[in-house]
Amino acid sequence: MEGLKAALARGRKGGRRKKLTDADLAAARAMLKEQTISVADIAKRLGVTRTTFYQYFPAARRQAGSL
Repeated sequence: MEGLKAALARGRKGGRRKKLTDADLAAARAMLKEQTISVADIAKRLGVTRTTFYQYFPAARRQAGSL
């Protein structure tokens, strides 16, 4: 715990880095607006799984279920 506190004091935070960048998120939003592109295709283009994609865009899961 002391090591974590020391690292935090130096400005270091723990945890895994985000897989998608802000540019990736913007591109995904644009692709989601296109009704012809599936979530699987968007996830494949971004290099993530559908599960990871749905973690970033939980509303996309609800929309996919209603189609």
